[in-house]
Amino acid sequence: MQAYPIWDYSVEVDRIATANWYKQSEGWSCTCGHCQNFLVLAMQKQFPAAIMELLSDLGILPEKPTYVCQLYPTDQGDLYQFNYRIAGRMLNDPHPHDSIRFDWGSGCCGHDDYPYGAPDFPEPHFDLMFFTELSWVLNESPNSSNIDD
Repeated sequence: MQAYPIWDYSVEVDRIATANWYKQSEGWSCTCGHCQNFLVLAMQKQFPAAIMELLSDLGILPEKPTYVCQLYPTDQGDLYQFNYRIAGRMLNDPHPHDSIRFDWGSGCCGHDDYPYGAPDFPEPHFDLMFFTELSWVLNESPNSSNIDD
């Protein structure tokens, strides 16, 4: 494992184990409209540049989150939480129960108790969590009968 700074967090990351898991992962499988909207944005690499750079540095494919949730609608679209699991360990937690604010939203490192999209992830691990507004890009509205909710 290599020491790696993520924002204010000191972590050790196994980039090879992380990248290998994401290469073989089937990805997020929820078919609801909000998750499908997220996945389209991820595949089109329409996340803020800072998020894309961090995921790329860690060998993580943006279209394969380990957790996605639309939290609530906003004037700009929807606020989403999306997580990516990382093989490694956190060496400190400078912001327990809080995220760090950025111009694109906020983020934090922590431990998600539920393995939603990563039941077989290598140990030890931690989760990289993002909270950001994303636009709606699908043709159907989120409440359309053409999309499973």
